[in-house]
Amino acid sequence: MEKAVRTPRRGGPRISDVAARAGVSVATVSRVLTGNSPVAAAKREQVLKAIEELGYRPSSLARSLSLGKTGVIGVVAPFFTYGATSARLRGIMDRAAPEQYDVMIFNVESAHQRHDAFVKFATRDRLDGLIVISLPVSDADVATLRRQELPTVLVDVDHRELSAVTIDNVAGGELATQHLLSRGHTRIAFIGDAPTPLGYTSSDPRYQGYQRALAAAGVGLDPALVWRAPDSTLDPSVGRGPHSRVEAREAVARLLEATTPPTAVFAASDMQAIGALQAAEQRGLRVPGDLAVIGFDDTETAEIVALTTVRQPLEESGAEGMGILLAELAGDGAIAGAVKVPLAVAIIERRTT
Repeated sequence: MEKAVRTPRRGGPRISDVAARAGVSVATVSRVLTGNSPVAAAKREQVLKAIEELGYRPSSLARSLSLGKTGVIGVVAPFFTYGATSARLRGIMDRAAPEQYDVMIFNVESAHQRHDAFVKFATRDRLDGLIVISLPVSDADVATLRRQELPTVLVDVDHRELSAVTIDNVAGGELATQHLLSRGHTRIAFIGDAPTPLGYTSSDPRYQGYQRALAAAGVGLDPALVWRAPDSTLDPSVGRGPHSRVEAREAVARLLEATTPPTAVFAASDMQAIGALQAAEQRGLRVPGDLAVIGFDDTETAEIVALTTVRQPLEESGAEGMGILLAELAGDGAIAGAVKVPLAVAIIERRTT
């Protein structure tokens, strides 16, 4: 778990200094600041005069506590060093900063940590609101959040009862496959993930999009060209990150050894696509002459290696999710029920196709 905290102001006047200058109690100063209880006009003027003379500025944390708030937004995120997750986190934190909210991150890398995130971390006495990235939530999870009366927004996943920012992964899978088909490829391999104990789901709809595009083009699906990280590699007590570059590299290397190897690879993530590129390099294949490769996400790494990919707006999705949550916390009348925000995907063509 990691918390991003603003650096405390050093040497400035404190609430006790204001109380001493005004000749009142600290409690009286607090009541003037929050407006929660009436204060005699004369004492109120004394306090306001002392605040002006001392240049006192109440900390956001103290003000939040006095209002029964924490000033903290929680984020439950899987493997937050991964490119897609870290990009979404940047969007969240950039949007939170102007509103003077701190962001506390609960990093989830195992099924046990996922359980703790919803049972121990996501509580109303610790957080004002919660954002969940890429981890599907169950009806039981939602019931727990409801009991806590904790406003919650999902990013990259959906639930009928919660606001969510998502993309159409099926459409993205179709776009990627159609792009390869348009370049004359029919032996197109799919590299993705099987379901994991953490419940990742993005690989499934991207595979569905791959199947749809092939069918629409009249190209038969060859199961020998489909590889998905096998369930046998997963330990529910430990968990494993998705989108393994090493596993993808080894899988593509095996596919390339076949009598009729693929001429193109659609990888369900940029990291897996990089694994495919490494496999091609090991065999001395030209990209895209001998093997075309397309990824998914458009992380910073994709741009660095000039990878053709399906772009989803990663930072924008985080910022959009935080914006919805801030509106809910502000009691915006326009926020009624679950808000669903779909974001568009697009092909970014670079050197690998």
